Amino acid sequence: MMSEMYGNGVALTEKVLDFLWQRQTVSLNNVANVDTPGFKSQYITFEEELGKRISEANKTKRSPRHTVYEAIGDSRSWLNTTWDESSRLDGNNVDMDQEQVEIVRSAYEYQYMLNSLNNDITRLKNAARSF
Repeated sequence: MMSEMYGNGVALTEKVLDFLWQRQTVSLNNVANVDTPGFKSQYITFEEELGKRISEANKTKRSPRHTVYEAIGDSRSWLNTTWDESSRLDGNNVDMDQEQVEIVRSAYEYQYMLNSLNNDITRLKNAARSF
């Protein structure tokens, strides 16, 4: 993670970018296995745990900035498998329509977060120039 001196916003953006990259990788793996008999689709979750950890960190008596930074760093993503039975005879349950939507959604979210990070860095650089 970037240095703690950049603040929680940059740390959060960096962590979400990592999670979105993982989500994209898992979705692309699902697509690559669309014709693999018996393959069960997978997906990444992280939003709920990240939100919970940040919320809990805000309730502590210690410095909120420091504990939120730690909560962001300690957050993990979870790889889940969809065990639902498939309507396909080969047991594969990859839904290409769903996977394509997920790939596009993750790409847009990634681009949004990347733009946010670039804007934060630009603001920091502009602030530093004034000194």
